[in-house]
Amino acid sequence: MSCVREVIDNVRAFPLPDGITADGCPVSMSRTALVTWRSTLDDMLYQVYVNGRFGGVTIEAEQRQLVVHSPTSLLSPVQIEVVGVEPKDACVDFRETLDGPRTDAGRVTLRLLRSQMLPIAATVSIYSDNGTGTIDYANPVHAEPLPVWPTWQDKAGFGMARFGMGDFGYDCAASIGFGNGTFGHGQFGLDADTLEWTSPVLPLGHYRFGVKVLDVHGNESQAAETAPLTVVPPARPAVGLGIASFDPTTGQLTLSISDSV
Repeated sequence: MSCVREVIDNVRAFPLPDGITADGCPVSMSRTALVTWRSTLDDMLYQVYVNGRFGGVTIEAEQRQLVVHSPTSLLSPVQIEVVGVEPKDACVDFRETLDGPRTDAGRVTLRLLRSQMLPIAATVSIYSDNGTGTIDYANPVHAEPLPVWPTWQDKAGFGMARFGMGDFGYDCAASIGFGNGTFGHGQFGLDADTLEWTSPVLPLGHYRFGVKVLDVHGNESQAAETAPLTVVPPARPAVGLGIASFDPTTGQLTLSISDSV
């Protein structure tokens, strides 16, 4: 499975208004946009990614436009990319193979191995150094502990699934199975999946995080700490940008920025 990006060009996005005000200004509440492009690919479909996330897929090989939703935040620019895929891979998410700016710019994402060895009522607490270099274990970065097993059906183990239908002492009808999780990090043939936590947008700096697991009896694990992570906030969108002049002879375009912004 793979996606093609080289021969797709002239990608453009046009905001779609939901209405017009009395003074003639467009109103866009749904934040939808029409994305168009050019391509010479035959017998392929096209996926559109918005800030690195799968936004939609065409239904015909001749289709060269698609309506997608854009983020409601105006604090960072929106990146839109179009890729070609085989029809059999139309609904496959290729976000991990895309490079360039991602939607998590300015954020930190921690991935935790959710081993089946963790107890049913276990919770996770995440701590940060807030850019100071010393992790504050007195104040977690979230209001409530994060449950390891939000739904009990995800937990395999003795008596946790259809009794007697799995391995002895390990009823695994709820297990994600071989090759379906983080390969090689779980029990042989069962694998393990991961938990993800994403921070809010952080200021520029270097951050360290610590993670502790707590069981229902109050027993706390030793902290697992990250190395220093560099956070670079996303660039702000181009606001107040206008055209000052254009020379059709040389093709030179001069832009201006409003002083009121």
